[in-house]
Amino acid sequence: MKIRSVTYFENPGDPVQEDKLSGSGRFASEAKKIFESAGYQVQTIRFASPAFPLVLSNLRTNHVVTYAGKLEQSLKSFGFDYLSLGPAIPSHPESYLIVPDIIKSTEITFCSGVMTDLQKGISLESVRACGEIIHQLAPVEPNGFKNLYFAALGNVPSGAPFFPAAYHGGKNPRFAIAVEAADLAVKAFEEAKSFEEARSNLILVLEDHARKLTQVSRDLEKLTSAEFGGIDYSLAPFPEEELSIGTALESLGVERLGNHGSLAAAAFLADTIDRANFPRTGFSGLMLPLLEDAVLARRAAEGLLGIKDLLLYSTVCGTGLDTIPLPGDVTADQLTAILFDLAALSVRLNKPLTARLMPIPGKQAGDPTTFDFPYFANSKIADVQAEGLSNLFSSDGYLDIKSRS
Repeated sequence: MKIRSVTYFENPGDPVQEDKLSGSGRFASEAKKIFESAGYQVQTIRFASPAFPLVLSNLRTNHVVTYAGKLEQSLKSFGFDYLSLGPAIPSHPESYLIVPDIIKSTEITFCSGVMTDLQKGISLESVRACGEIIHQLAPVEPNGFKNLYFAALGNVPSGAPFFPAAYHGGKNPRFAIAVEAADLAVKAFEEAKSFEEARSNLILVLEDHARKLTQVSRDLEKLTSAEFGGIDYSLAPFPEEELSIGTALESLGVERLGNHGSLAAAAFLADTIDRANFPRTGFSGLMLPLLEDAVLARRAAEGLLGIKDLLLYSTVCGTGLDTIPLPGDVTADQLTAILFDLAALSVRLNKPLTARLMPIPGKQAGDPTTFDFPYFANSKIADVQAEGLSNLFSSDGYLDIKSRS
């Protein structure tokens, strides 16, 4: 297991308050040292601000883009690897229009867009705005990589340490831990002779690491002014078979992920994480990022895993749709239709879900991907079974869907 990110949550102010950034820099230095001295490899240190429309009083595009660039450069000098400016939000509809320019003009800055409100339901305008953002970002780079820096959010609370969903929701600085830990599930399940043993194996190792991480985090609290916000045990994979959530699920007895039985396996793993005792934050569920997982990528290339399958699995676990390669000519309306489905699941089931969709210029459904990127496994372009939406879905306001008790 590795630490994917130690994410620091703070409001940098507008203009940027240098004393806050200086304190953030001290945190970044101390966090890396203290976790590595405890035996954990720390891949990245990240900074997440509140939703940028709530930080900036001036939402003119030039001001926001300039602000993002300056903040990014300052944070890089203090040892941060990535920045999340937080989401565009429905109360500031103009904020969605700025997101493509922010991402185009920066190097390490992530953004997101809120689609839902638990009291009001689904913001129709915001879902369409998120679809348009994805569509605008797709052709910026030949490999479609700018969409790695954007996610559409359904019912995602503040304090989740995984990017692009991370944003700060409080007054005081906090930090949280995101892990790369699919290997824990692989080992726990491969060695088991029964479901009970598989569950016990995984809970034991999750709780053991959680105790160590929590103790180190309490020590870090004493060294800094930041409060420990918890661990996101979403068991992020890496594109190698021994670090694959797909490998873990298939070791339970599903011959090939995507066949019937896969939903039950996904539910079992998500339920096991739920039963573990640890200070939790974020998703703490089953993460199925298609291009970041060697087995998921292979099964998708074989035609077994599509967008509808991954949405289905999201009903019993996980984080939604992540790193899904789509045809380069997919329309904003088609993207919006996918996002509506995900947003509906998030409010109806009262769970956090995100969508990070990646149209690839020049590619069609069924074409192989050709990424030369160490964090991706190659697959095939997913088919989009959508023709856009009209009539009532073209209206404004909210689609009032209440969560099921």
